Amino acid sequence: MRPAQSAPYSQAINVGDLLFVSGQLPIDAATGEFNSANAVEQAEQCLKNLQAIAKAAGTDLSKTVKTTVLLTDLGDFAEVNRIYAGFFSTPYPARACYEVKALPKGAKVEIESVISLI
Repeated sequence: MRPAQSAPYSQAINVGDLLFVSGQLPIDAATGEFNSANAVEQAEQCLKNLQAIAKAAGTDLSKTVKTTVLLTDLGDFAEVNRIYAGFFSTPYPARACYEVKALPKGAKVEIESVISLI
């Protein structure tokens, strides 16, 4: 199950053979709420949301070519990276990671991706 969107954007849109997935917050689709206040648990939920969207589009995270990870505290990077590594394998997707001042709804993590459909 993927979380419902709450703003005027597409959760994902495909262009050619690529699926562009909007930034995912740590929203548990079953409750509509954040799964945790902890950045590591939030990252895991963000990745589960990406996984659900990929599956709904007929692909999976193994075909991810690029991700962008947004953190409100780069001090969480090492632990978030550990969780991230559990969702991907070599060759890992290209990735950018940024510390940002704030994220929607007070999240500590947001992750977006580009996934191949072939």
